[in-house]
Amino acid sequence: MEKRRLIVYGIVLIAIISVGTLLFHSPGQATSRNQGDAILIIRLYGTIQETGGGSLALESSITPHYVENQLKQAARDPSVRGVVLRISSPGGSVAASQEIYRMVADFEKPIVISMGDVAASGGYYIAVGADAIVANPGTTTGSIGVITTALNLDELYDKLGIRMEIIKSGRHKDMFQRALTEEERQLLQDFSDEAYEQFITAIAEGRQLDAEYVRQLATGEVFIGSQALELNLVDRLGGIDEAVALAGELAGVSNPVAKEVAQPSFWQQIFGLAAAQSVELLRDRTLPVPSEFWAAFEGLPIVRY
Repeated sequence: MEKRRLIVYGIVLIAIISVGTLLFHSPGQATSRNQGDAILIIRLYGTIQETGGGSLALESSITPHYVENQLKQAARDPSVRGVVLRISSPGGSVAASQEIYRMVADFEKPIVISMGDVAASGGYYIAVGADAIVANPGTTTGSIGVITTALNLDELYDKLGIRMEIIKSGRHKDMFQRALTEEERQLLQDFSDEAYEQFITAIAEGRQLDAEYVRQLATGEVFIGSQALELNLVDRLGGIDEAVALAGELAGVSNPVAKEVAQPSFWQQIFGLAAAQSVELLRDRTLPVPSEFWAAFEGLPIVRY
């Protein structure tokens, strides 16, 4: 019985590897023209959050884990001389935005932001960590500010005849399960103000601007790309080609070659998730496979060069 189970597990593993090979190394995935002085384009689309989107990873989002993986590969690849992050995001999580900002700021190779339709709020927070920012004239950016929301369902519960029993330790522990008190509103305001100051500090440092000047712009309003250039929030106007050229300049490359991270197809996302779940299932059953083998599957990426 045990031998039969091992045979079944082996067949499943072979199937996973075969599907992965066909999906992730199929023709057309590599978009670089040669292995010379490359500028890697990494596309970051969607809201910024700690974890990915829907259960099938079909909802677009930007996560620290994804950005970290892509930047680590770019750092290790000797053919990559610089990076362009193409950002189209309305913002999202404060902490995730800060984490990605720090990764961008600490990246050792030249890194340039190319703004798409919108790079606002957390999307702009990420951008200011780069060596330079290129925006389209019509890009929506800015929205420098913080918003905190708390849902009050008391009236709805009253209409439905729902009564909530709360047992708590700590007088503010239930503050998001009911209407806020004036004290709690102030606590949330202080929380929002602190995050706001951190945002201003990051922009001032990243863009080398005076903090008071940034504060004048940090009203939560949005700017069009041409306005952002006049306000020193971006460095140049243009699209992704201009960003690649600028990254090449910063890297000392006269003829940079764009090398793009291939985006996963619908089926790659579906089978990528299925493969990852199958590997976890087999791991949970303690299949006697060397640890080096499992290490190769850690994080099982669905996006590759």
